[in-house]
Amino acid sequence: MDLITELLVATLIVIGALFTALGSFGLLRLRDFYSRLHSPTKATTLGVGSLLIASAVYFSHLQDGLSLHEILVAVFLFITAPVGAHLMAKAALHLRVRGESGLPPEDLLDGRDGERRDPSVGAASPIRGHLWRARRGDAKHKT
Repeated sequence: MDLITELLVATLIVIGALFTALGSFGLLRLRDFYSRLHSPTKATTLGVGSLLIASAVYFSHLQDGLSLHEILVAVFLFITAPVGAHLMAKAALHLRVRGESGLPPEDLLDGRDGERRDPSVGAASPIRGHLWRARRGDAKHKT
């Protein structure tokens, strides 16, 4: 193996180890659930991804073909880690888990993501409000 490939693999391994250690350290040191969820999801995913790319470069150079096993694992990791973190964060919001700064505003917790409520209809957003008023039968908003 030539010097450039060895330096590339060694650099990727060191970067991967640093990101993985940083994500693990963040999991231990951060105070609330949401911060603890963020640290391993971002940093550790980059760390393991870097280690997998280093492995793919090493084994592709060692053999006469492209090593796709590590690349497939990295793609699977990059797809599933953010989705899993998103599902855990949504479950924590649903269960009203308090963060260090408290809970988000109530309109974010009820799943409407900032839409304003129209008491006569139920809920209306500025974008879709005219459609609900038209269904309700307001004369000035009929289309």
